[in-house]
Amino acid sequence: MNVSRLIPTVTVVGTVVLGLTALTACSASDAADHKNGDKLNVVASFYPMQFLAEQIGGKHVSVTTLTKPGVEPHDLELTPRQIGGLSDADYILYLKGIQPAVDDAIKQSGSKHVVDASKLTAMEDHGTEAGAGEHGHEHHGDEAGADPHIWLDPVKYAEVAEGVGKSLEKTDPDHAADYRKNTDALVDKLDALNTAYETGLKDTATKTFITTHSSFGYLAERYGLTQEGIAGIDPEAEPSPARINEIHTIAEKNKVTTVFFETLASDKTAKTLAKDTGLKTDVLDPLEGITDKSKGDDYFEVMQSNLAALQKALGAK
Repeated sequence: MNVSRLIPTVTVVGTVVLGLTALTACSASDAADHKNGDKLNVVASFYPMQFLAEQIGGKHVSVTTLTKPGVEPHDLELTPRQIGGLSDADYILYLKGIQPAVDDAIKQSGSKHVVDASKLTAMEDHGTEAGAGEHGHEHHGDEAGADPHIWLDPVKYAEVAEGVGKSLEKTDPDHAADYRKNTDALVDKLDALNTAYETGLKDTATKTFITTHSSFGYLAERYGLTQEGIAGIDPEAEPSPARINEIHTIAEKNKVTTVFFETLASDKTAKTLAKDTGLKTDVLDPLEGITDKSKGDDYFEVMQSNLAALQKALGAK
């Protein structure tokens, strides 16, 4: 089963066309600017975009990321050198609405070869649930409340991959065949990951999980789960006594066993809540960056680790 078949063809075509409007008509003349053997100079905003560029670009691209490993992407501040480097990039891949500093810098750079991943798939608002006004994530996209964490849904990430592949083909037509081949291979792997999640989370004792950082709205929606975020706006914020009581009630009602925290933020909130409610703690990684603490070396390994953690916490049968 191909992931792309899960998505209406019209939607895929529409979203890809939308995404490519951000990429001005880069013709063969642009690619000709590169001497034979030179790689396309690609700048990615943070890890999920870097991973796509590397996987699809392969040997034809040299990818640098604006967000170093271990840095919380939401809080990123760019150096003057990084900002200046944007105008020299052959291709910029970013996700509008998650890093205000990057959004501003790209806007000011005037660079023409820019692709915004948020235009390559349908963005949704996961901030309308009960309590989400206080505990939902703060987003800075064009659509108020649009949740930017699309990469945590393998189906949406595959849609974005398709759009990135097409835009790279257009930017560097000499290597279009390789970009297409790499895109197809990546989409196949994302399809397999989606199947693993569907199968692994189909039959569980509970469908509710608690997390300090409300990153998993798309994932929860895709696999019929309910995410209860504690402090979505600030991953390191401490929950109010009222929210602790609320979470305690939710946990008891829905047989929740675990409070999840992430690798790039303090586990203090999760441990405080777990202590107050008698729950366990574990890592659910929003994959905003790979570090030595990550349970895996790349996107797929960490997503498999997340699946195992969810299966354990939710009581998969």
